[in-house]
Amino acid sequence: MRYHRPRGTQDIPPDEAPRWRFVEKTFRDLCRRFDYGELRTPVFEETELFVRSVGEDTDIVSKEMYTFEDKGGRSLTLRAEGTAPTVRALIEENLQGQDRERLVKMYYVAPIFRQDRPQAGRYRQHHQAGIEAIGSSEPAVDAEIIDLALTFFEELGIEGTRLLINSVGCRDCAPQFVDTLKASVADAVDSMCRDCQRRYDTNPLRLLDCKQEVCREVTENAPMMLDLLCGECECHFDGLREHLEALAIAYEIDARIVRGLDYYTKTAFEFRHEALGAQDSIGGGGRYDELIKQCGGPDLPAVGLGAGIERILMVREALGLRDEDEPRDGSFVVAIGDDAWFPAYRLLHDLRREGVKAEIDYRRRSIRAQMRYADSQGYLNAVLLGGDEIAKGIATVRDMISGEQEEVPLEGLAEYLKERREG
Repeated sequence: MRYHRPRGTQDIPPDEAPRWRFVEKTFRDLCRRFDYGELRTPVFEETELFVRSVGEDTDIVSKEMYTFEDKGGRSLTLRAEGTAPTVRALIEENLQGQDRERLVKMYYVAPIFRQDRPQAGRYRQHHQAGIEAIGSSEPAVDAEIIDLALTFFEELGIEGTRLLINSVGCRDCAPQFVDTLKASVADAVDSMCRDCQRRYDTNPLRLLDCKQEVCREVTENAPMMLDLLCGECECHFDGLREHLEALAIAYEIDARIVRGLDYYTKTAFEFRHEALGAQDSIGGGGRYDELIKQCGGPDLPAVGLGAGIERILMVREALGLRDEDEPRDGSFVVAIGDDAWFPAYRLLHDLRREGVKAEIDYRRRSIRAQMRYADSQGYLNAVLLGGDEIAKGIATVRDMISGEQEEVPLEGLAEYLKERREG
């Protein structure tokens, strides 16, 4: 019987992994510069965590989660998004400590599981780079997270990213907007798609970001949240704009940016790139000032971002961006003749123990075949060991780029190879 990977998942073979490592390393390095520390959480959580935080009537909870019951009868769910586990860890591990004024800044690179219909850039297991800043209500923090994301895209060579921003209000002003929105489309609900007919009662804000043409026509003249913001939310949105402008960050205001999760308050934003076509989002986020308290923790404001690594890779590919070839690295030990096999095998062991990347030809082919293979695999050095070398206590090291050779004592070979790599 042949087995296949589950629908909506993908294998990342060794020749593709460098592309992923490049994106992930760029993100990690950038988070370090912005003073964000890495958080790693379990791949599954209590189901109630996602229901309570994301919202029972959201598409994620109602249709997309991978939920199962363990042997103890507990309902568990594979990580459906990154913010809820971060909040749970913050509370459970007391990451805020005793200093309620401290800004806790964390990032993660993690798989996310959604039982959605697979399509280009949308997998049932996809990977997300996320950041969360917890403990400040200042719009400067919102702007910092946006700045980090745009810097991330730029350092990946992605130009032309659009930033769209909006405010979804707070508990004081959002309910009035929802009532006004529902009233404005009430007569046309029956003509909208099935999802929007359901959302009208369960999650009305999502009516605004539906991609179906008929639904967009119905909501074309819908009221804008920005016209109904309370004083505090209006002040916060103005502050966000001021900080973005101070950083010379271009943005567009889009009243349809509402995000799909119940926990958002005030700021909502999204990054888009035309290289992806109709499904052009490569990341987004917003503020969630009430979520931590709702999950049983202290009353702390917060803001976060999530960006899909698969979509970022798709944009880079569409733009013709290729990672620089990984530099030649490591040493290939070439055994010359049968008598040299065990000494070469022992040398391989010693080099690895001393911190040198090294490999040998386990098929024990001819010298020419070994050298061709070492070159094709991008090794920096070939370390030739035969009867003459063994008798002299040396190895012949060939530079795979220039072809130059040098005899090096076995006793100092590891240090020599490490210096060549660094040089």
